[in-house]
Amino acid sequence: MAIKEQLVKIKENWLMLALVLLVIIFLKGGSIPMLSTGIASEKFMAADASYSRAGYGFLPPVPINEDFAPDVQDRKITKSSSMSVETPTGGFSDAESKLKSVVRSSGSYLLNENVNKYESGWKSYYTGSYQIKVDTKKYNDVVAQLKGIGEVKSFNENAEDVTGSYKNLEIEINAEKQRLLRYTKMYEEATLVADKLQLSDRIFEQERTIKYLEDSLKNIDQRIEYSTIYITLNEKQPGYANIKFVKFSELVRSLVASLNSLLKLIFVAMPYAAAALIAWIAVRLFRKKQKK
Repeated sequence: MAIKEQLVKIKENWLMLALVLLVIIFLKGGSIPMLSTGIASEKFMAADASYSRAGYGFLPPVPINEDFAPDVQDRKITKSSSMSVETPTGGFSDAESKLKSVVRSSGSYLLNENVNKYESGWKSYYTGSYQIKVDTKKYNDVVAQLKGIGEVKSFNENAEDVTGSYKNLEIEINAEKQRLLRYTKMYEEATLVADKLQLSDRIFEQERTIKYLEDSLKNIDQRIEYSTIYITLNEKQPGYANIKFVKFSELVRSLVASLNSLLKLIFVAMPYAAAALIAWIAVRLFRKKQKK
């Protein structure tokens, strides 16, 4: 086939060749090259390939690292505890007053309280649950005072070393701030409007990422500076809590239920009684005929 004819065939089938080329690129995991809008675009796209980790509209997760930073001397420890205290019968109000007095005198914060009243026979009793935030420096003293309110039925304490996570957050915040400085510098050097718009979006997302990480660090700081105490007050039930007279309405209800049961039994037994009576009469008549 002549070269001229081959060129004609290629022109006629150019669309097919283009589709085959796209399929080959896709299967190999390649990408189609795009034209850059300017020098600044090339700079900021190559400035930090890890930017895609966050992406537009998504915040990066708080870094989770098993490294507990053994080389750090100043350890970051968070503390929390839960306890159940039983108060004497009729002494719930006094115990609750003591609890709130401990909170006030220690400069702590009572975040949540939930008190329930229960009726039991002739007397009611109360239970209450409370969440307290206390300065870590006063934590041990406050726990000791709360234990003195009544009889401690249970006590659990948890201490967590968050030094590694804390240090990792500090390192990441510093890295993100350095990245923000690079974006800001490229924005100042950009000349094309399209480049400035793209860089402006990157700067906005970067500032939001830094704010998110800083808030996470502040949250850990608060958990370190203020420990959490969960306490439940349970008023002891009186010895005669379950002793009570039966109400007249309950007696009437029981009587009616018994009568209903008896009537049901009678109506169920009536067919059998009738059949037995008929059989007895038949036997009597048969015996009289035998005697005659």
